[in-house]
Parts: sequence; structure tokens; C-alpha cells
Amino acid sequence: MRLASVRLNGELRIGMVDVGDDSVFVSSSLVATVDDVVRGLIGLDQVFSVGERIALEDADLAAPVSRFNRDLLCTGWNYLDHFYETEGKRSDGKPPEHPNFFTRGPDSVIGPRDDIAWDPELSQRYDYEAELALVIGLDGRSIPEDQASKHVFGVMVANDVSLRDLQFRHGGQWLKGKSIDRTCPLGPWITTLDEIDPSDLEITCRVNGELLQSASTAQLAFSVPRLLAELSQGMTLRAGDVILTGTPSGIGNARDPQIRLGEGDLVETGIAGLGSLVNRVVRSSLL
Repeated sequence: MRLASVRLNGELRIGMVDVGDDSVFVSSSLVATVDDVVRGLIGLDQVFSVGERIALEDADLAAPVSRFNRDLLCTGWNYLDHFYETEGKRSDGKPPEHPNFFTRGPDSVIGPRDDIAWDPELSQRYDYEAELALVIGLDGRSIPEDQASKHVFGVMVANDVSLRDLQFRHGGQWLKGKSIDRTCPLGPWITTLDEIDPSDLEITCRVNGELLQSASTAQLAFSVPRLLAELSQGMTLRAGDVILTGTPSGIGNARDPQIRLGEGDLVETGIAGLGSLVNRVVRSSLL
């Protein structure tokens, strides 16, 4: 099952994506959003009794989820090649023995085809980060690794866009540099785990057509079950929570010379079997 949020006639509808014929069946019902389905508040049989089918390319896709319990939960340095490419930017060069967690604000989230807000007065160092994102579908605390998949509603693509100068200006921690409004594309839809195994999928990021990141989710230093087990230790994960799992090597900040996103750049972030985000960097006033 692939669930999308579709803007139609000024309203947010639930869409069922059919990648076979590149279409989406959009529900006529306004009683629920994808967030309600993820939380188990409504069944799909109540949603898709009536609707219309439209071409996927014509669908105005919003971020699949938009009603967040809290900040997005994120993972740093979860591909070892990315960890080593940022040597010199950390106080300890040893690979982590446990996942490194942080958060980013929910107002940073945009849809899979929305513009990334770029304000050069705020930052001169916008960077891209292709990531696999998890959507929690069942509450849980101290989740055993072998039970982790039961708590995942589905997976999607994320671009954890980072403003590096803000990141380093505020002590090197990640919250500020990753929480700027309208800078985190999510989507294009949620794919449930009965459709795909996310443990070995190709993940890529292209800027203006140039391939800058290419890896497999099999290279995660800490697997999805390990991430959920450690993150949930003594901490309840709630249905609707979104968890970003980390980015592979190839980020702009680690290159020589560095690559920085700027006005007009087209950023394409994809994961095999999960679809792609296609976002233009557009000048916007954020101050």
C-alpha cells in the first residue's frame, strides 16, 4: 500500500498510489487524512468507498504526514562513510557505539514537489542529505529489536536539508541548522512494509542532474530495528512519529570544493521502490 496526501480543490485528501499505471485514486471523503490512517483512527474501507482516479504527474502531492506529535526524530552519522568524510568536524574520531539522535522542527517539512525555501541573508551554506524515513504506526516503549517492524507503519524518502553555518554557529549541535521553515521535503508517499523491505535499497541525491550521493540502506551503521530499540529505551514512540535514519557520504559540506545549494538548483532525492522527491531551491524571505 502506498498512501499519499493530495491537495485537491483547496482540501487535503487521501490518495492510494498505483505505481503500475502511474495514477492515484483520491478519496472524496473529507473525514480523515493520512495522519488518521497512520494512527489507526479510521480504516481504509471508510476512506475509499468513493473517489476519483487521476494521473500521478497531475496530482498536487503534499507531505504524506503533517500532524506531528513532536519534532521529527533524526539520526546522525549512521553511514560510516559519511562519518569518516566529516573527520575534523568532531571532537572524537572514533565511530559511535550507539546511534546519535537529534530532532528537527516540524515546520521545516514540505511536500515532495514543493520549493525549498532559500534565504541568503539567513544562511550561505545550504546542504542536501538524502535519507530513509520511518513512520511509526504503533506506540511502544523499550521495543525489542525483533519486534521493531510491528511498530513501523511504513517508510518514505526525506531530504534532511541542513544550514551548515547555523549548525556550527550554535555550538555544532544540529537542531537550529535543521529546523528552518520549509526546508525538509518528505514523501512522495508512505509505502507500507508489506510492499517493500527497506533493509537494502538504493538511495541517491542529484543536484541539477549530477549524482552526488549514491549508497544502499544496507550500509546503515545501525539498522532500523537497532535504531528503534535504542531510541525507544525508556522513551515512548507514538503512532505518527517520523524518524530519519541518517545520510550517506557525498554531502556538499564534506567536498573540496564545497557544494552549496543556491537559488534555482533542482534537488532530486530518491530511494528505489519508494519514489523520488523533486524540489527547486527558491529564494524566500525567512527573516
